[in-house]
Amino acid sequence: MATQQEKKPQDATVKVTVTGKTHVKPGKVIGRRECQLVTFDLPYLAFYYNQKLLLYKGNDEFDAIVEKLKDGLRVVLEEFYQLAGKLGKDEEGVFRVEYDDEMDGVEVSEAVADEIGVDDLTVEEGSKSFKDLIPYNKILNLEGLHRPLLAIQLTKLKDGVAIGCAFNHAILDGSSTWHFMSSWAQICSGYPSIPVPPFLERTKTRDTRVKLDLTLPPNPNADGDATVEPQLREKVFKFSEEAIDKIKSKVNSNPPSDGSKPFSTFQSLAVHIWRHVTLARNLKPEDYTVFTVFADCRKRVDPPMPESYFGNLIQAIFTVTAAGLLSGNPPAFGASIIQKAIEMHNAKAIEQRNKEWESAPKIFQFKDAGVNCVAVGSSPRFKVYEVDFGWGKPESVRSGSNNRFDGMVYLYQGKSGGRSIDVEITLEAGALENLEKDKEFLMAD
Repeated sequence: MATQQEKKPQDATVKVTVTGKTHVKPGKVIGRRECQLVTFDLPYLAFYYNQKLLLYKGNDEFDAIVEKLKDGLRVVLEEFYQLAGKLGKDEEGVFRVEYDDEMDGVEVSEAVADEIGVDDLTVEEGSKSFKDLIPYNKILNLEGLHRPLLAIQLTKLKDGVAIGCAFNHAILDGSSTWHFMSSWAQICSGYPSIPVPPFLERTKTRDTRVKLDLTLPPNPNADGDATVEPQLREKVFKFSEEAIDKIKSKVNSNPPSDGSKPFSTFQSLAVHIWRHVTLARNLKPEDYTVFTVFADCRKRVDPPMPESYFGNLIQAIFTVTAAGLLSGNPPAFGASIIQKAIEMHNAKAIEQRNKEWESAPKIFQFKDAGVNCVAVGSSPRFKVYEVDFGWGKPESVRSGSNNRFDGMVYLYQGKSGGRSIDVEITLEAGALENLEKDKEFLMAD
């Protein structure tokens, strides 16, 4: 069954004191480098920085840990130097990543929160209590024009270390984020060099020059709209290997008659979440509900790109049905909708989407995923619990408070490994309370 993390007060806060701030640059001379942002990157300029938090036990040598992390960062940035640069525009208004050796580099803050332990944070259901452990809350990616593209905060806890990172989402996606994190950890663990350097030539996948004249408000919500935002809550539901296998078996027990292939683990878990969130929202049968997944296109584009491609190479795949159809049919009905949408998103569909966007560029806001949506980001394929800097695996890996809206779901590899998966869900408070009581969703006996 899925286990729920112990409920704690949503207004609990961690007292964090920032004790210092430095900048870290690549350890060797790189010179001036420029790389234009491409069609896969540009829609995310109005998202916030993408935040990740890793919690580790042990802090006996915190100062030494900080220096070790900075030393490793200098080495890894020799390959991932774009993260040490800034956003810029060329003379025609085309956005690009710019790097030169005179730039400040990555912002690294040191902090102390010695009144709270790792266990206190790993049982926390939401992100409010650890908000101050991650930099750049509510900072738009567009601000990368005058801010570092990566900011890191290293916080000494009562019995551990928190590594909070904020990545500019306009220059990289989840695959690139975790490629960087694992490479950084490998260098700190004693690797002589990065096993798989990043593939930095993003124009190899798309070379269309899109000129944008962005005049965004400082806050995407600051547009004069007086609409009261719904109260949101977050929770992590941990699905064991056994629970995942049961979900997959149930979805595949009543396959559609059209001869489609068996549903994958992702498709099975996705429809499980979609159906039960839809029920928890108490939608009318005729209400539409949207499922969105941010799909990795590295192997879908023509020509295919290497896994090490550094940048954004994702596209949102949308599918929609009526709540009554989704809930009233067996799980295979919704799984089939998801499966078909994913399979249809081939190189031709990607090319068509790019051409449509280039002819009429639309800068998305993070909450544009659709009505009554369930939007899945991150992936259990990312080996987040193998990010070991030399003192053990993380106790917990979480997303920060940025880019959250009603229906946002992050999937992570479960800490217990194997096929276990952590499901981090943000929902309107009443719907989340309903989901917490849904024994079928929790796979409770």
